[in-house]
Amino acid sequence: MQQGHKALWDNCLKLIASNVSKQIYKTWFEPITFESYDEEKKTLLVQVPSPYVYEYLEQHYVQLVAWALVKSFKANVRLTYRLVTDKEHKLVQDVESERPADIQGPQPTTRANQSPTVLDAATPQDLNPQLDPKKTFDSFVEGDANKLPRTVGLSIAEHPGKSTFNPFFIYGPSGCGKTHLINAIGVQTKKLFPQKRVLYVSAHLFMVQYVNAKLQNVINDFIKFYQTIDLLIVDDVQEWATAEKTVEAFFHIFDHLFRIGKQIILASDRPPVDLGWLTDRMLTRFSCGLIAELDRPNLQLSIDILQSKCRRDGLKIPADVILFIAENASGSVRDLEGVLNSLMAFSIVYNSNIDMRLAERIIKRAVKIDNNPLTVDDILEKVCQHYNVSQQNVFSKSRKRDFVQARQIAMYLAQKYTKMPAARIGQLIGGRDHSTVLHSCATIENRLKVDKYFSSELSSIENSFKLKQ
Repeated sequence: MQQGHKALWDNCLKLIASNVSKQIYKTWFEPITFESYDEEKKTLLVQVPSPYVYEYLEQHYVQLVAWALVKSFKANVRLTYRLVTDKEHKLVQDVESERPADIQGPQPTTRANQSPTVLDAATPQDLNPQLDPKKTFDSFVEGDANKLPRTVGLSIAEHPGKSTFNPFFIYGPSGCGKTHLINAIGVQTKKLFPQKRVLYVSAHLFMVQYVNAKLQNVINDFIKFYQTIDLLIVDDVQEWATAEKTVEAFFHIFDHLFRIGKQIILASDRPPVDLGWLTDRMLTRFSCGLIAELDRPNLQLSIDILQSKCRRDGLKIPADVILFIAENASGSVRDLEGVLNSLMAFSIVYNSNIDMRLAERIIKRAVKIDNNPLTVDDILEKVCQHYNVSQQNVFSKSRKRDFVQARQIAMYLAQKYTKMPAARIGQLIGGRDHSTVLHSCATIENRLKVDKYFSSELSSIENSFKLKQ
């Protein structure tokens, strides 16, 4: 009888194969093996080679698999995965798929398909908080670069709106874990207080919703909806730089929530003082709460993050490979996890162990390996030489144009070519603080977008680095 059920599963795989590319099928579906089928409970058990494969399938192909099962088995089949968590000791774990009940066809699920209905007057149970359930405090690895923001975030989750950290403004470079942390706060708050109306929204989506509400002449309803939220989390607010009307609408929402003691969390790639759209009245309110910086992970935190992901995904990676990745990746959490994901995929496709040889092959494609890394002193030397100024000039408090330009360029290049956090770069370049470094980097980036001659100048300095090496 099981042979007949295996044939149905094989047919299911054929349906899937006809809806994805050959490479995707080979990587993610070919490793799945049929285990058993319970006719009475309508439950199918399949084995996948690791928790990572299970999570990827559930995140990207859950509807496609569910549709193929219904087509092949002619029934609503409960899918259960048997995960191999430790190949060496043959340890496994069984988990049930979280696939949706209503299947309409092979259409992968994405966060874009789950945007909230702005004018919805839903109860807390009906309101979709738009949170990623995988981004929790348990999976957020603590280190020196994020200890304060993480501690504050946990306090907020336990006492939303009642702590002194309201509003809570988090800033830092891309890939340092801002989105993970603010998601974790929302997930933990919802876990402790199920009746709270929690909502995560990107600044871009908020702006789109505002424009749609304006076109439909329902601005008041739009604002009233957001004023019902108990914990409002807005990500990437730097994107409101040219959205004056959106900012005005947000202020009305912000002011109302702040006055009635509701929690507000904002995330940005730069501090509030460097946000051009921020009005004085909003900056004053931010100063009542907490503004915290998230730095890129240092070497030890990078190692801890990699080891944590290995444990979650059931990966066996030698310590020397972990160290190699941590030393050569850019210092971004996203890049660290991306390298591990690539290693896992190659390991599955080519049925090979993850060793240093494979790691070197992958990381050469993912990041630039530099056997002679640049130092801040190297960068200062080349910048000063190019602009014919001394390091003393750069370190001074002088606002002379040439000195300021050289100082800002040195900070920008130091952040680009070294793994140092902004605070450390500032200390080494005249004893400045991290906000000065972030402001300098933003200034240079903005100028590069509009000034071709300046862009050529900067390229000339960067080429001198290569000549040195």
